[in-house]
Amino acid sequence: MADSKDTPSSGLGIFGEMLKWQAETTKAVFNQFSQMLALAPEASGLAPMPLFSKAQESPEVAEWAAVGQKLQAMWRNFQSSEALNVNLPKQLTDPAAWLELVESWYRQMPFASAEQQEAMWQDSMKLWQGVLGNFGGADGDAEPELPRKDRRFADPRWREQPVFALIHQTYLLFGEQLSQLAEKAGGLDADRKEQLRFATRTLIEALSPANFPLTNPVVLEKTLASKGENLVKGMEHLLADLKKGQLTHTDSTAFELGRNIAITPGKVVYETPLFQLIQYTPTTEKVLETPLVIFPPWINRFYILDLNPQKSFVRWAVEQGVSVFIVSWKSADASMTDIVWDDYIRAQIEAIDVVRARLDVPSVHTIGYCVAGTTLAATLAILNRRGQADKVKSSTFFTAQVDFEAAGDLKVFIDQHQLSAVEAVARDGYLDGRYMAATFNLLRGSDLIWNYVINNYLLGEEYPAFDLLHWNGDTTNLPAKWHNTYLQDLYKDNLLVVPDRLSADGTPIDLTRIAVPCYIQAGREDHIAPAESVWKLTGHLRGPWTFLLAGSGHIAGVVNPPSSKKYGYWTNPQAGDTLEEFIAGAEQHDGSWWNHWLEWLKGQSKGKVAAKGARVPGGKGDTVIEDAPGRYVMTR
Repeated sequence: MADSKDTPSSGLGIFGEMLKWQAETTKAVFNQFSQMLALAPEASGLAPMPLFSKAQESPEVAEWAAVGQKLQAMWRNFQSSEALNVNLPKQLTDPAAWLELVESWYRQMPFASAEQQEAMWQDSMKLWQGVLGNFGGADGDAEPELPRKDRRFADPRWREQPVFALIHQTYLLFGEQLSQLAEKAGGLDADRKEQLRFATRTLIEALSPANFPLTNPVVLEKTLASKGENLVKGMEHLLADLKKGQLTHTDSTAFELGRNIAITPGKVVYETPLFQLIQYTPTTEKVLETPLVIFPPWINRFYILDLNPQKSFVRWAVEQGVSVFIVSWKSADASMTDIVWDDYIRAQIEAIDVVRARLDVPSVHTIGYCVAGTTLAATLAILNRRGQADKVKSSTFFTAQVDFEAAGDLKVFIDQHQLSAVEAVARDGYLDGRYMAATFNLLRGSDLIWNYVINNYLLGEEYPAFDLLHWNGDTTNLPAKWHNTYLQDLYKDNLLVVPDRLSADGTPIDLTRIAVPCYIQAGREDHIAPAESVWKLTGHLRGPWTFLLAGSGHIAGVVNPPSSKKYGYWTNPQAGDTLEEFIAGAEQHDGSWWNHWLEWLKGQSKGKVAAKGARVPGGKGDTVIEDAPGRYVMTR
């Protein structure tokens, strides 16, 4: 709980100050475009001039003036409709002043002792002497060997000039020192310490000299070569993002649902105010008798599992002779103010019953991905308590957590103060999906924020056409009541693993009642649902289970078709009691894990039936609602 008596030297105060520092630095980026154009002629060797002079001295100066006027006009037009006024500190555009800023960091570190500050300063002096010494040798063509390497500074232009070598090397040293100080900070509980680590990392990422035009030699060169046109294009990108309230990662015009993404043939066969149920058209003469019902997370769109024919898990499963159904959740709006977790559990049970009745089968296979997997575990426990466990033949969990003790980076956003803040921004009973998108972007700031600031704002590059990033930016709104309760009860208080502590739809939840065979997939590099956390599900199951560790993370570790031949996976029939024991005795396999899962699935029910009648949606006498992918996935 936040305490008004927290001081800047306390754990919470440091965390807040750092986030404020990072936020102010981030906002400063947004205002540099118009201001740096005034400096550009001087940087190119031309005489300084007012940005709006008549510029009769030379055609080149006139070009700079024209670009500057265009840039400033764009910014003024935006400011006339948007309240965004940020003054850019000169330290972020002047390399010499940037080094002064570094010294001030060392001298004013809020939680460093005098001895630590002095040691840090001595380290920096040694670094500067060493770096500058690399530029004094006889061999002027040899690239200097610098002590620290980072892929953000891989371009040789960061090493060709002493000033840029010194800037980025100083920054890397400072990042190391600041991280070490965060580790040494005392008087914090484990959660606050993790928040401090995260805030420190976020701050360090935001202050990278690569993020600012006049401390990035690549941007400077592009600006001079194009006479600032890159900044004009970047300004267009920036203003478009500010207007829509979301960072763009890809060319959204390159993709259209039903045309080149989410194109596996099928029909919407059932619909409620909360979800649509899609049945896919079989492509084999016979199919597994027991159908498969997939529950994707409602914090994203379902088509992550049907991106394109090459990456589609849905299409691949259909081609293997599986009768596939998938739930398409509705993005929350004001009509869903009262939706809570009980409603999603009821929806899963309803979808299971609809498929059973439609195909006249006693049971179904199920898959739950991420939050829908967490919910599926609760659903299975409730069905068991009600004596209806036989409705589900098997369950597969994609990167799903039930025990949130070690839930990873997302926990840095989970305390009472931040939960209250989330509740405050939820309007009309739902949370705008852009808030969740921003949260996930922060978890990988260098890759999902600053990389795009540099490429698309500063360099003015066009966005690539990348289906995965298009899906990532296709946000969904969340019911506020469900979201707040989920974060409080599961992430913060970890109540799902306490038998009968939680109830849904009038039935207590006890995960230890789950006896259905389970297949549990985790991503080795998953930062959203860490493998260690996913593993904990194995300790709550009564029935048989198989654990598989996939290469890569939360998305690529799941969407890894056999044709890609990437990442690999690990299996261990003698799994052990801990993830460490599993890994120690695991066998590594190349490529995709999908075929391993398919063989497991076939082992749960070997019967096959002809792919006809109700197995073919929209066939003779079959009433359907519309073609896949349906309306709900298209609502915004």
